[in-house]
This record gives sequence, structure tokens and C-alpha cells, in this order.
Amino acid sequence: MSRPSNRRLPVLRRPDLRLRPTLRLRLTLLNGVLLVGAGAILVLLAWLLVRDALRPTDELLPGTTVVLADGSTLEAAAWQQRLVDSASGELLAKGLAALLAIGVVGVVGAYAVAGRALRPLHQVTATARRLGETTLDQRIGYSGANDEVAELADTFDAMLDRIAAAFEAQKRFVANASHELRTPLAVMRTEIDVTLSDDEADTAEYRRMATVVRDASERANGLVDALLVLARSEAQAGQRLGRRSEFDLAAGTVNALSAVRREVERIKLAVQTSLEPAPVVGDPGLLDRLAGNLIENAVRYNHLHGRLWVRTGSDGQRSWLVVGNTGFEVDPADVPGLFEPFRRGGRERTGARGSGLGLSIVRAVCDAHCGTVTAIAQPGGGLEVTVSLPAAEVAR
Repeated sequence: MSRPSNRRLPVLRRPDLRLRPTLRLRLTLLNGVLLVGAGAILVLLAWLLVRDALRPTDELLPGTTVVLADGSTLEAAAWQQRLVDSASGELLAKGLAALLAIGVVGVVGAYAVAGRALRPLHQVTATARRLGETTLDQRIGYSGANDEVAELADTFDAMLDRIAAAFEAQKRFVANASHELRTPLAVMRTEIDVTLSDDEADTAEYRRMATVVRDASERANGLVDALLVLARSEAQAGQRLGRRSEFDLAAGTVNALSAVRREVERIKLAVQTSLEPAPVVGDPGLLDRLAGNLIENAVRYNHLHGRLWVRTGSDGQRSWLVVGNTGFEVDPADVPGLFEPFRRGGRERTGARGSGLGLSIVRAVCDAHCGTVTAIAQPGGGLEVTVSLPAAEVAR
């Protein structure tokens, strides 16, 4: 005997036969109500005017009679009442018939006009339903009159442009992050496989392998940390910061310079500083990372016997941090792209040191603190980056 199946049968839903209160239907009904109402008022006014105007016997003496066409006589008052009733009845009958015809024509015409006017909205709906990962290039392309509907269609197309750009940027970011993470992992696996396959490997060889694996793991760990800082900074952009306390950009710069002191001495950089107090209010961890990233980039992309200059200050309204360095030449056209993730000196994934997230984190931290960051390519090579944030007196 077969066992009963526990699989549920799909539930068949009855189609909703109720009339939807669509915008087209509501506009049609509103137009019909207004048209019929105005026509009814006109018929009523005409009826009242006719009843008031047909009073010819009011100026005659009481008891006056009139002779009708068939030779019969009738009191003037009775004749007048018969005339008023006949004219009023005929006016009401013809007026109501005309009102009915005008109402039908008006409702049908309003339904057709409303449908034509709302056709772009149906295009918006159809386009939105077709949108997907592979159809983000579709647009409404409305070419009608320059009215509110055209404005809505243009706004929708502009929104799709922004969504498509953000989607492409996200895909590019994921691809770059995957590549950057895959590289140290591939290095570690290769070193381990090669060393283990060597039957004559000695302690020195294993030590060398361990050193390579450690360096690769540090690179992967640094990339993950940078991605977390970037995600945390972008999550707080335009929102209230989770942590808010006073922070001096000058003090953060001193800490950052201290952290890179050995590298500065190794490549013999000439460091010039002018550190005036630059108080701001924000997340100390993010602000400290901002100063650290700028200093680390200035050292990493410098050259032997190069220069590094740092300035901080405040005018009571804005506090600023300026970090400049010598180095390889940067095309001014590539400067805006430096703030995109995984861009190193206008290049993507070139194998240079660093993860290519330094200036991306700086931009995200500035956005989270309602600040700005700009960069200028230096003649002869190098870059000067300026960060401007609301001063502590303003941000409190």
C-alpha cells in the first residue's frame, strides 16, 4: 500500500473580480460627476426661469377669460397654469434627456482622455516590472508633451541611470575584492603545495614558506580590516554617527606619522609639518583611520629621498588636514578615480602595495562627518590631498 504524500497541493486563488479604484476610473468618475452636476444645475435654472417668466395673466383683472383656438373660453389664471405646467414638463423631459446624453459622452470621452494621459504611467509600470539584473539598460524614453507625466518619466529614467551605475559599481567592487582576496590565498596555497611536495625540504625551506604564508595572511587580514572600515564608514554616511566625541586632527596626524617613522627613515623622506589645532567632532576610530590612511598613502607611493608635507588648522568654521607627497606622476584626469575602491594611482589591481582602499575610506569617512576631500596632482609627480570637516564649535 502506498503511503499518503505529505506534499501540499498548490492553492488556487480566485481572480479578484472587484473593480479596482484605478486613477483612470477615479478621474473618469470625477469628470462625469462634475459634468452631470453642472448640467443638472443648468436644467434647474432653466426650469425656474421658465416658471417665473410665463406669468402673462398676472397683470390682468381677476375673472378675465381667454378664448382658445377651438372657440372655448377659459379663465386666464387656469390657462396660465396649464401653460406653465406644459412648458416646465417639456423642459424637464428634454433637459434630462440632453443631460443623460451629455453625461454618457462626457464619461466616455473622459475615460479615453484619461487613458491617453496616463499611458506613460503604464509604461513606467511595465518598465519597472521588466527590470532585472540583465535589463537595467531599459528606459521609458517618453517623448510627449512637457508636462507632469514627462517630468515623472524623466525622473524615473534618471533614477534607473543611478541604479544601473550603482549596480555596476557594486559588481566591480565585488570582483575587485574577490581578486584581492584570492591573490594572497593563492600565494599561500602555492607555497604550501610546493614545499610539501619537496621531499628534500629542510627546516630553512619550511621557515621560508612560513614567512611567505604569514605575509600573505597579513595582507589578506589587512584587506578584510579595510573592507570593514569602508563598510562602517559608508553605513554612517548621511546618518547620525554611532560615536561622537571631540577629536584633534593634529593629534591623529602625529600618531600616524609615528606609525610610519621606520618606513620614512628607510626611504629617507624629508618630512615638513605645520600642525595647528584642528578640533572636530565625530567617531574617533574613523577619524584616526582617516589621518592614518592619508599618511600611509603618502609614504607608500613616495620615492627614495622624496618629500612629505602635512598641515592642519582651523578657522572656527572648518578644520582641515592637508597631506602632500612626491612620487610618480598622476594624470589630473585620473584624480577623481583615486577615491574609487581598488584604484592605485589611477590604476586598478596592478599588484602595487596596499589594497587600493585607502582614499576610498578617506572619502567615506568624510561623507559620514559631513566633510569634503579633494586631491590635486602635483607638477613633477605626487599628490596633495585636502580634507575639510566642520569644526568642533559648529558640529556640537
